[in-house]
Amino acid sequence: DLITAADVRSMAKSPIVFAMANPNPEIRPEQCDGLAAVMATGRSDYPNQINNVLAFPGIFRGALDAHATDITEGMKLAAAIAIAESVSDADLKPEFVVPSVFDRTIVERVAPAVAAAAIKDGVIRKR
Repeated sequence: DLITAADVRSMAKSPIVFAMANPNPEIRPEQCDGLAAVMATGRSDYPNQINNVLAFPGIFRGALDAHATDITEGMKLAAAIAIAESVSDADLKPEFVVPSVFDRTIVERVAPAVAAAAIKDGVIRKR
């Protein structure tokens, strides 16, 4: 492990730990029990899997729908916001901060947000 429980203890009180390395996260969630307010990894066998599969399909669908000539920071931010808003306040809890990678509605939420951002950012191809 690259990060130890002692490292987590040295962070802010109740830190948020995103250990994204695959296949082995920098620290395993069980090592953060009672230390981290929120723990996430890139692995599907732990809660809070954070994976680019949440973003890429919607980003590409939105870019294609808008005939975008580029992927802008605004489009990426729109995707991130749409993903974040996919978890309701009622569902939000330390072990559920991002939607499941198996939630098929994510693309339907992300794509229009990305397309709108492409238009706003002026990167759509004129037809």
